[in-house]
Amino acid sequence: MTLMKHLRIALADDHAIIREGLIQVLNTHPGIAVVAEAKSGKEAIKLADNPELDCLVLDIDLQDRNGIEVIKSIRRNNQKLPILVLSMHPPSQYAARVLSAGALGYITKSESTQELVLAIRRVATGAKYISPIVAEILAERFGDAQTAADPHQCLSDREHQFMMMVATGLTVNAIAEKLSLSPKTVSMYRTRTLKKMGMKTNAELVHYAIKNNLLA
Repeated sequence: MTLMKHLRIALADDHAIIREGLIQVLNTHPGIAVVAEAKSGKEAIKLADNPELDCLVLDIDLQDRNGIEVIKSIRRNNQKLPILVLSMHPPSQYAARVLSAGALGYITKSESTQELVLAIRRVATGAKYISPIVAEILAERFGDAQTAADPHQCLSDREHQFMMMVATGLTVNAIAEKLSLSPKTVSMYRTRTLKKMGMKTNAELVHYAIKNNLLA
């Protein structure tokens, strides 16, 4: 009898409790084995050098860098490792961006374990995992000229990240601390973001995010 080949999974999440819980849950599923873990973007990038990995499950929020930066860094050095983003954020915030950066799928932490396993199995084969919600978002972004022209689509990944953090109520200093950047650098991103959005205040950014369901 031929034994099932285990998919060798790496998991990157900076919350130890979540990481350990996911490892325990995933290892109970036949054909899946979590063989490596990372608590930072730097560690995740290093893990990607392992040619025996079948998939990297990556959180979008890591203490040292944004998950999109991690994906882009991995893609510059390793074009083959399939990446599935597992995030607490709704698809409207990041799904299109992570897929454009080179991830093969995006799933939220509110989904069931069964759905996560399905996504991992699909991404590990090199296929894209696109949920109905993500498919709708992609159709709106790339299939509708008006939607594609929305101001926030013109923001860089870092500027978009700044806008979303402001929209959740964080100040410039709080954002600087969270991203390990200087307040001066974050203020520069603020200036660029407001200019591209045609706005003058953070309050306008918050209103825009709410109005366009970017926090939904």
